[in-house]
Amino acid sequence: MQPEGYAVDLHVKVLDEGVVERAKARGLDALVYAPHFTRLPEIRRQAEAFSDDELTVFPAREIFTGTWQQRRHVLAVGLEEPVPDFITFDGAMRELDRQDAAVLVPHPGFLNVSLGLEDIEAYEETIDALEVYNPKQLSHHRDRARSFTSETGHEPFASSYAHVRGTVGEAYVTFTEAFEDVAALSAALKTGAERTLFHRDGITHNFRRAVEWAHLGLENTWGKFDRLMLQGTEPTHPDQVAYDGRFDDVKVY
Repeated sequence: MQPEGYAVDLHVKVLDEGVVERAKARGLDALVYAPHFTRLPEIRRQAEAFSDDELTVFPAREIFTGTWQQRRHVLAVGLEEPVPDFITFDGAMRELDRQDAAVLVPHPGFLNVSLGLEDIEAYEETIDALEVYNPKQLSHHRDRARSFTSETGHEPFASSYAHVRGTVGEAYVTFTEAFEDVAALSAALKTGAERTLFHRDGITHNFRRAVEWAHLGLENTWGKFDRLMLQGTEPTHPDQVAYDGRFDDVKVY
């Protein structure tokens, strides 16, 4: 049985007509769209374009802090101003606190792209929720994430973390009330609004998980080579003119 309420997949990387159709078929009311290395104005444009009376797409940014070797990801919901990637973790957290955005920790303790317990405790007042389930996480990742919530008292959340269209809606959160805009969602996340976490199970879900793992392998081999060697400077690099030099003091490249 799926839980009742306003259903939100709190973190997806893909967005097109197929994603919208799948989200509706899965009974979702909203998606949080946070693609890698995409500027906030473009994310907002796409979110608005794919929203309709049946499904709302909320814009967000998963900020890539630190270097490629020591990177930590932070999901920001409710940003007022753009924040680049490739800045220090401390610099990113200060900026998110300044903007009063909801700060979510995706896949804590996962591989080398996540916040550990020490990071979470250092910014416990700024961080609003920790992800305890997405299809990429293995059982020990989920156990570790739940132990972090127990130790710090942060609210949990789940998401599909979908990099592949078919994974959308495999995990999500339901809230007791609907949100008219991203500011309302951000406020609910910051105040610890009541929620129910849900994820699918069974053979089909395990297949979706395997597909996401295969995509992860591709993303960290050819995808990384393409990004580092062939594409040039990322649109979300702090040196881009869109950021007007505001992050020069905290950029890592």
